[in-house]
Amino acid sequence: MKLQVPRPRRSFPWVAPLWPGGVAPLPLPRRTGIDFDTGWARRYPVRLARAMVLDNLGRPAIRALASPRLLGEDRLANVSNPVIFAANHASHIDTPLLLASLPDRFRHRAAVAAGADYFFDKRWKGTMWAFLINAIPIERTRVSPQSTRTATALINDGWSLVIFPEGGRSPHGWAQGHRAGAAFLAIRTGVPIVPVHLEGTRRILRKGSGKVSASTTTVSFGSPIRPAAGDDPRELAARVEAAVAVLADEQAHGWWEARQRAHAGETPSLSGPQAAAWRRSWSLGEGRRPTRARRRRWPDV
Repeated sequence: MKLQVPRPRRSFPWVAPLWPGGVAPLPLPRRTGIDFDTGWARRYPVRLARAMVLDNLGRPAIRALASPRLLGEDRLANVSNPVIFAANHASHIDTPLLLASLPDRFRHRAAVAAGADYFFDKRWKGTMWAFLINAIPIERTRVSPQSTRTATALINDGWSLVIFPEGGRSPHGWAQGHRAGAAFLAIRTGVPIVPVHLEGTRRILRKGSGKVSASTTTVSFGSPIRPAAGDDPRELAARVEAAVAVLADEQAHGWWEARQRAHAGETPSLSGPQAAAWRRSWSLGEGRRPTRARRRRWPDV
């Protein structure tokens, strides 16, 4: 008769540890959404790789797809990092277009505030966007202390931020009201806000559509708006929104005419006319071919 020796039971760390009955286990730390760690994306090797991708692949692709015309670059001549770039938002093309249009000193020291619920809901997505555009997760529906700490630390470390104060892409082509997040950060850190207007990106890729069509675009930079001590974030956000509207008017009708309207307080609102849906849609001018005078040439580089 052959004696069978009992095999020893495997224990931790080869198997999961036992947990006392009746004691609730601690929740596992989240690694997606607002808790996604992006610190690795700002280490020098990753920054170098991102710069190579952006300069050698991203910028040529944007030039071929969007043919950007840049206005107001002279307004950035005496501006240095860090600043907050606040732009209107109508398309996923907005972020790469704006990054590709920034001067070198900003482009490679800029982080993009991206919705934690959309860009960081999965680890592979968060990793991709953190690498490609140096995205950081931001709560879009409320002011999050964690988002504020992350953004403030980056600004204090000399990084500029790209923020879309509308909180998301326009569903209908007209701009949405600015939220106060960018203004709050500017007041908290004392850095200026540079208003930016992006025109034409919705013609390339609109929200809810998977069709990409090459078109012309215009990127207009405004004069920096510097916060003062005691500024109210909502009032500062309204000033930035008005400055973006003036830039849109400049792009459409020229600097002098836009300035006259701004001085008279008659700048057209980016939210569009208060009219029926068909009238608002018609006012966007989408689908109408531009006249020969308005067609733009490839920008001088």
